Amino acid sequence: MSTICAVSTPQGAGGISVIRISGENAISVAEKIFQPFGGKKVTEMAGHTCVYGKVVSGGEIIDDALLTVFVAPRSFTGENTAEISCHGGIYVTKRVLRACLENGAQLAAAGEFTKRAFLNGKLSLTQAESVIETIKASGEQTLRSANLTREGRLFAKIKTVCDRLVSLLSQLAAWNDYPDEDIPEVEESAINGTLSDSIAVLDEILQGYDRGRIFRHGIDTAIVGRPNVGKSTLMNMLLGYDRSIVTSVAGTTRDIVEESAVVGDVTLRLSDTAGIHETGDEVEKIGVTLAKEKLENSDLVLCVLDGSQPLNADDKALLATLPPPKTVVVINKSDLGSANIFADLSGFMYTAEISAKNGVGLSEIEQALEKIFRINSFDENSMLFANERQKACTELAKSYLSQASQALAFGETLDAVTIMIDKATEALLELTGEKITEAVVDKVFESFCVGK
Repeated sequence: MSTICAVSTPQGAGGISVIRISGENAISVAEKIFQPFGGKKVTEMAGHTCVYGKVVSGGEIIDDALLTVFVAPRSFTGENTAEISCHGGIYVTKRVLRACLENGAQLAAAGEFTKRAFLNGKLSLTQAESVIETIKASGEQTLRSANLTREGRLFAKIKTVCDRLVSLLSQLAAWNDYPDEDIPEVEESAINGTLSDSIAVLDEILQGYDRGRIFRHGIDTAIVGRPNVGKSTLMNMLLGYDRSIVTSVAGTTRDIVEESAVVGDVTLRLSDTAGIHETGDEVEKIGVTLAKEKLENSDLVLCVLDGSQPLNADDKALLATLPPPKTVVVINKSDLGSANIFADLSGFMYTAEISAKNGVGLSEIEQALEKIFRINSFDENSMLFANERQKACTELAKSYLSQASQALAFGETLDAVTIMIDKATEALLELTGEKITEAVVDKVFESFCVGK
């Protein structure tokens, strides 16, 4: 493979920039542009060592820098690797990169360093995918999941299922291919046991995908309520700055205002909607329709009520349409006194009493979210969040195993059962990367940034 290079740190002014070079000729490329102070040659450097010196090009000094050398196979990519840490200016970084390109290296494609680590056996495919998950981690849960996957937990879980299925396939093949030999028939109970155990593990992985979606992409959240109960004030309180217009005039919000806010351990993708009520105003009607549509498509509802007043007909009509399991009833305006409306909320298990105007009660909302999404109940295994590709492979494998189970129950031949188990195994081997096409590999790494 060719020797590649790229800037591995974000573009922009900063303390340092790192230019990574990887490939058979990486160290010799570095020697052409880097001169260590003290006269030592770059090609004489031992692996996992660094030296201070200067980057030069065409006899001109570009910058003082540090050079770190990794000798194959003891590097991230499994290849000879050199990393130049220079000052973090945009122009100086480009000059160092250009010097690498002018002296035998080629510009790396997106994710090519990690791709080479996978191709050289330094990482499994799931471990390689965890690299981008680490970079994109938006909170403690997603980072923990990425770390567990990089440690090999997901690979090990799938590998255990694969090993059991392959063992079962070998027993079925031996019994089927050598009928004249004294090979005992595989018991139906043993087949069912392997299938049910495997499906249970795959279900656990699929549940991890659903949990991960919440933490990776945020929770689609609709803020609803009748006009002038404090929906926009609540949104501003959650964001920590004024995003929605707040006035004493009812019906100020007529369109949907969207923004994201981190609340406790989760990210809420907030939508401040128009007040839901009966109205003859044509513009307000459009806003109410949009609010109802957003309400139907949201994962979470924050229903805001004015706790200083008894519920009116619009409040009660709205509450009757809400799904209690995904609704937090936010009782606002606690600073104005209480009308004791809790008796009207008996069907709702999640409530929070706040004063959005004064920024009081955020902790009650956080506690309600923890209960709805069971944030504190996650054990270590449930923190493995599968990505879209892994989910698709898992669903396919589960489908084949379910078909195998049904075929066995309906008295189909063991040949039909074997075919389904074999297809499920192939899907899982694609998940781990042990049996995968070049096109799939390219698809996995094209979402990476250049330099990783």
